[in-house]
Amino acid sequence: MGKVTGFLEIDRRDRRYAPASDRIRHYKEFVLPLSEETTKDQAARCMNCGIPYCHNGCPVNNQIPDWNDLVYHGNWEEASRNLHSTNNFPEFTGRVCPAPCEASCTLNLSDSPVTIKTIECAIVDRAWKEGWLKSETPSKKTGKKIAVIGSGPAGLAAAQQLGRQGHDVHLFEKHAKAGGLLRYGIPDFKMEKHLIDRRVKQMEGEGVTFHYNVNVGVDLSHDDLMAQYDAVVLAGGSEKPRDLPIPGRDLQGVHFAMDFLPQQNRRVGKEALLTNAPIVASGKHVVVIGGGDTGSDCIGTSVRQGALSVTQLEIMPKPPEKENKLLTWPDWPLKLRTSSSHEEGAERDFAVNTVEFIGEGGAVKKLRCVRVDGKFQAIPGTEFDLKADLVLLAMGFVAPIHEGLIQNLDLKLDARGNVAADTIGYKASKEKVFACGDMRRGQSLVVWAIREGRQAAHSVDKFLMGSTVLPR
Repeated sequence: MGKVTGFLEIDRRDRRYAPASDRIRHYKEFVLPLSEETTKDQAARCMNCGIPYCHNGCPVNNQIPDWNDLVYHGNWEEASRNLHSTNNFPEFTGRVCPAPCEASCTLNLSDSPVTIKTIECAIVDRAWKEGWLKSETPSKKTGKKIAVIGSGPAGLAAAQQLGRQGHDVHLFEKHAKAGGLLRYGIPDFKMEKHLIDRRVKQMEGEGVTFHYNVNVGVDLSHDDLMAQYDAVVLAGGSEKPRDLPIPGRDLQGVHFAMDFLPQQNRRVGKEALLTNAPIVASGKHVVVIGGGDTGSDCIGTSVRQGALSVTQLEIMPKPPEKENKLLTWPDWPLKLRTSSSHEEGAERDFAVNTVEFIGEGGAVKKLRCVRVDGKFQAIPGTEFDLKADLVLLAMGFVAPIHEGLIQNLDLKLDARGNVAADTIGYKASKEKVFACGDMRRGQSLVVWAIREGRQAAHSVDKFLMGSTVLPR
């Protein structure tokens, strides 16, 4: 590495947030980037550890020590080339990835990993600013026509890889704009949507054709799809939410998180709402059931909408403040994580099960809850009520939506209801159909979706051409 003793001499410094009192007044990003010199110093902390476990921690296998060294030496353009060789969209992961690479960093044994995610974001943001990222048009066309269904990170990655190989790629999206959960699930204050638009423009320059407001299997039949294309890549999301079928579930004011979050994203993006029944948290006591990222996004959005109070309930016990590194490293640890949204004013309660929604006049007014033990069994005498005017169910997703395309294609499903396909060929049970991303693996991270989209593109190109130079 450029500075062999950097990790001994330089303390970890990461990006900071704008004050909560300021950032809750808008929906723009609020992360304050490091200066160029500070970023170079942070890159110098990469310690040439011999076995870079960060490679395994990163699902797309970013060559992290390499571009850290390039940043330290000021070779930003080469760092961008290296970064994009493994990750099509580092500006997405540099903002919303939980950074399993940092958990795997050798310096994390001392609680001070390299700021990998921050450096990644700095590289790609600089590359866009300097104009280094152009459309990469193929030198020749293959004559093969490919349909990619779903324009989330998996579909975008697969489409870009295949388009650059000279295939005629058609990307179908059932909504008005590309991005999938990147656009309609992740709030703008975590990732502004012009970042997606910029990539779409780049991909259009590479020959990818985008088809919006087309629900494949409904607006375009599966028979026409199979007849018109040489290969079909299913890259839709795991959209069926986990429900909470308890008394009072049908009361007004009880909604799935993914009925709530897309509405606000559409307001910010100046898109028309798809419903005449807007869900708004202003002036309400909000309860979010579910302790993951989606629940955190509901908190931040509710606070910005002017909720009177926000409470997040999690049925799992409260995790430890700090993990036992000798037991967990280099794997992703279970520990208490506090997001920027939590810091903006939310109460969190753990080991709590909601047993009933109680309402007045057909609308929810409170929750009846009970504390549970380590086996999720109710602890007698711990029942309590919680005031609630709006309840958001953010307990994860169980499977892709089967009705429509998946049923019509008569595809085999795995035990969890996902489209069955392995990670070698990504081939579904029907000839020339491939599956990747959340539709294949279930609810997961953006970085895993990008990985699977890239690997599926490798398999599709090999299937069509007999061989491929695309990386896996």
